[in-house]
Amino acid sequence: MKDRMQIVNGKYSWIWLLVFCAIVTWYAAGLDPAVVEQRGHYGVLSLVPALATLVICFVTRNVIFALFMGVVLGGLATAQPNIIEHFLIPSIGTPRFAEILLVYLWALGGLLGMWNRNGGAYQFAHYISDNHVKSRRSALFFAWLMGVIFHQGGTISTVLTGTTVRPVADREKVAHEELAYVVDSTASPIATIIPFNAWPLFIAGLIVIPSTSHFIADSDAAVRMFLSAIPFNFYGIIAVVFTLLFALDKLPWIGSKMTAARKRVIKTGQLDHPDAEPMLSRELLKQNVPEGYTPSMIDFFVPILVLLGVSIIPYLLTRTLMIFEAFGLALISSMILSIVRGMKVTDAFDGLIDGIKGVTVGAIILALAVTLAKVSETLGASAFVIAYTSDFLTNVPFILPGLLMLICMLVAFSVGSSWGTYAVVFPIALPLAYAINPDPTYMLLTFGAIMGGSVFGDQCSPISDTTILSSLATGADLMDHVFTQLPLALMAAGISILLYTGAALFFVG
Repeated sequence: MKDRMQIVNGKYSWIWLLVFCAIVTWYAAGLDPAVVEQRGHYGVLSLVPALATLVICFVTRNVIFALFMGVVLGGLATAQPNIIEHFLIPSIGTPRFAEILLVYLWALGGLLGMWNRNGGAYQFAHYISDNHVKSRRSALFFAWLMGVIFHQGGTISTVLTGTTVRPVADREKVAHEELAYVVDSTASPIATIIPFNAWPLFIAGLIVIPSTSHFIADSDAAVRMFLSAIPFNFYGIIAVVFTLLFALDKLPWIGSKMTAARKRVIKTGQLDHPDAEPMLSRELLKQNVPEGYTPSMIDFFVPILVLLGVSIIPYLLTRTLMIFEAFGLALISSMILSIVRGMKVTDAFDGLIDGIKGVTVGAIILALAVTLAKVSETLGASAFVIAYTSDFLTNVPFILPGLLMLICMLVAFSVGSSWGTYAVVFPIALPLAYAINPDPTYMLLTFGAIMGGSVFGDQCSPISDTTILSSLATGADLMDHVFTQLPLALMAAGISILLYTGAALFFVG
């Protein structure tokens, strides 16, 4: 973090930032309120908070600082410097955000804390590895399978998957570059196509805004859109399939650097390149099971079955979404089961608190991202983009999904965050797509392109938490991981862009 903040902490960087804030304030003061109200946007100023967020994040590598400055600039642009009163409280002091926070911070974080405390997830993983992993191929398939099972996405998947599969993968002589790719490529990509996690609710918090109210009425409609767009999330699907084929040694091309890593470990047994500087993961390998408690696979299976059962069955029978209830009941069942099996009540609650602490940073990012979406809405960012691009794109609407995917790839790679990219792009891109062509299939293609492009950048960026933690959890050199997985991810992304362009051309012309 110190290195990332170096530029921000520099004297001249602060001066430039203050000068920019002063320019925004001066420009905003010269706007005629009547004109702003008539056209529904602040002109080029409408995009300043979103674009500044991206630039600051790219320069500082600090997502929280960048999102906060985006909100501050929104306050200056609208002459509402009290951002707490005008943006933060209206955005995060709502029942919708409270529901998202309840699932992400309390239920999901608490469940992870309980698994760390009762050892259920690790017990399951080690049982499978000891009884079914007998070769390099089966070790890689086991890693892929764990990524699918731990389908919560991001840091959650990378830590759980990487730390549970690394010992058996090392035993079977799987190169750390290979393992890091499988762990990373089944983290965020799998979370976007298996939606029983916090992602649908987070996205809903970004897209249920006034500018989308005529086609996304409420949070339930937003979540249904997320589910309907899963078949159109081409990158997420292709990335997961490519990773499976890679694990089974059935992918015909894996890039020269990955090929060299695979040949090295097979020929010499060296898990890392001779000049590599592996990221150690001792801290992530530690469990915190209380003395006297015996971990069991039932500690893992009961909460998972409750989570999936309450999520899936009501939706299949009545089309009713019960995501909040599913996560809450999964956490409660885990705590009750652990206590019944002999864990002290204080240890169970300590596990709950530890888990909540572990996702606090994610919750802060979530709050600021939702607030930035509110800022962009207030400034009329989507209205400004529509006004200046819809005439051109109406003539060639088929290029928009692929173009949005490419933009999201570049943005997310630069800032190292898919969720930060969603916060900037979704509130602007969805109204634009609807203005160009309201066809439901076209909207789903656009939605899927934004999802996939952002996940690509998050997966491949060397400043992304998932990239760093994938290297950390598997013991790989960070840049070795980046350079070996990038060709495979680019191939999946290139195919996805072609599919989006072809599908949009077929459906809307």
